[in-house]
Amino acid sequence: MRTSTDRMITRIKSIYLYIKKRGTVTTGELVDEFGITQRTIQRDLNVLEYNELVCSPSRGAWTTTARKVKAS
Repeated sequence: MRTSTDRMITRIKSIYLYIKKRGTVTTGELVDEFGITQRTIQRDLNVLEYNELVCSPSRGAWTTTARKVKAS
């Protein structure tokens, strides 16, 4: 059984890879794609933003940064 931390890390990684693939996405698109609440998406985006992996060039839109990431 996976812990809640494992699920969270997997979800955040999936969100990052989705944004990287799409280029720029809105928070609403992420809510629809992942089927989780806007609040949860926002928390996950805050983690990614804190780690300088995504940024918000305009309100509600997200894109990845140039920071190199090793995703396994």
